[in-house]
Amino acid sequence: MGAEASPISSPCIEDVHVLVVDDCPVDRKIVEKLLLKNGTFKVTTVDSGKKAMEVLGLNDEKVESPSLNEHKIDIILTDYCMPHMNGYDLLKVLKEHSCMKSVPVVLMSSENDQQRISRCHDTGAEDFILKPLRIGDIQRLTSYVKSSTATPKIGVKRKVPPDIMPESNGSERRPCLARVAVA
Repeated sequence: MGAEASPISSPCIEDVHVLVVDDCPVDRKIVEKLLLKNGTFKVTTVDSGKKAMEVLGLNDEKVESPSLNEHKIDIILTDYCMPHMNGYDLLKVLKEHSCMKSVPVVLMSSENDQQRISRCHDTGAEDFILKPLRIGDIQRLTSYVKSSTATPKIGVKRKVPPDIMPESNGSERRPCLARVAVA
């Protein structure tokens, strides 16, 4: 079976781009559907650690390429047990690259091996999720993405922190602008 890199996204601007790495086509599809059902994820799927490295721009001949993470991946969700390069090996490679260190990596496996889980956490994994994945696991993924990558929703009121508000006595008025059209 050939690998497919299938960028699928919902129309939300606040999409969190998830790279799903799993050698099992059925598991990839299930994870993809769960992520898309949530509505806040853009999903790219690949079938191996090697393909993940290609998507991230980490293949051998261009390790220091300026196009590193050109797909703007926000989080990586990878299976632990895969041939050639398992999820732990992928995690190690990602955490060794300075430009990928800040990208959260979550591993998943059907095997509840505490020693394996601890080793992944010690190496920098954000989480280790047991398969089968559930909706709660998917919802947790957004909390691992740094708030700097999150785009505020349009039309949502936000409070300005008091330390950056201009000092005023509260009685100032903004000047009125006549004949201004807003497009």
